[in-house]
Amino acid sequence: MLMAMLQTAFAVTEEPITLNTGSGELSGLLLLPTGEANLKAPVVLLVAGSGPTDRDGNSKLIRGRNDSLKMLAVALAEAGFASVRFDKRGLAGSASALSRESDLRFETYAQDATAWVRKLADDGRFTSVAILGHSEGSLVGMLAAQASPATAYVSVAGSAEGAPALLRQQLKGKLPPDLSERNEAILSSLESGETVVDVPPALNALYRPNIQPYLISWFKYLPTAELRKLQVPCLVLQGDTDIQVPVSQAAALQAANTGCKLQVIRGMNHVLKLVPPDQAQQLASYGDPALPIAPVLVEELTRFLSAAMNGGTKLAAEPSAMSSR
Repeated sequence: MLMAMLQTAFAVTEEPITLNTGSGELSGLLLLPTGEANLKAPVVLLVAGSGPTDRDGNSKLIRGRNDSLKMLAVALAEAGFASVRFDKRGLAGSASALSRESDLRFETYAQDATAWVRKLADDGRFTSVAILGHSEGSLVGMLAAQASPATAYVSVAGSAEGAPALLRQQLKGKLPPDLSERNEAILSSLESGETVVDVPPALNALYRPNIQPYLISWFKYLPTAELRKLQVPCLVLQGDTDIQVPVSQAAALQAANTGCKLQVIRGMNHVLKLVPPDQAQQLASYGDPALPIAPVLVEELTRFLSAAMNGGTKLAAEPSAMSSR
């Protein structure tokens, strides 16, 4: 049935959807494939990346919109898969669900994603539920997949290393010596579970006191260790022109759980667009909603989901492959 669905261009309908968490309401959008009477579809929960990134994949810190997750949701619906994408607690339509930034923990995001999966699993319109996590959402999705009735998991542009290692890599060579030394001291303290009072103004955006409890909770997790725990079919997708997460991270993730399939998409960057590794073009793509997402991404994703969500059995590992444009 699902393979037949992939050969049909479904019409797309959307409707608002909310999740009552007990400590606030989260706002989301449900996209449904339409075209057959009484169609019951598999549904995919899309989990956005780090910071103030909304349900569509757009960050408040970047001018313009890329709409990557919105485009992905539409493509999934056209292929016969429903999807839910949602604003994270404290952001956009879910802003009222977080009263104080200092109350936020990484586990909060994982618990919210878990609750979304349970809600969808109880909805009679859906045959099964998969989780797709993008960037930081990859780790959130791993934790939710362990605690929920999800039948499949997908990591897109997710890191294999823990957050402290990523921050060190991203800041290497970009700070003057005195600030670099202070950055390392702060990171080491937070890794040890200790907050820091004296944060230099230049580092305040990263380590402001209100966000430190969240960072401490996040720093505890190692993605490779969490992926190793998964018992459901899983897929690791990665673009080879991603300037934020290199292919080596995806390879390390897949190596941690050899039951997962690794698929590298040639020419795809961090926001799922086909962009060469030119810095100016990369930065421009983060705010260009006219640039479509990589077609091969959709092809590989729907191929995996059609198999993984049609029976729920463990998929055998397949050789890693490089996809062409």
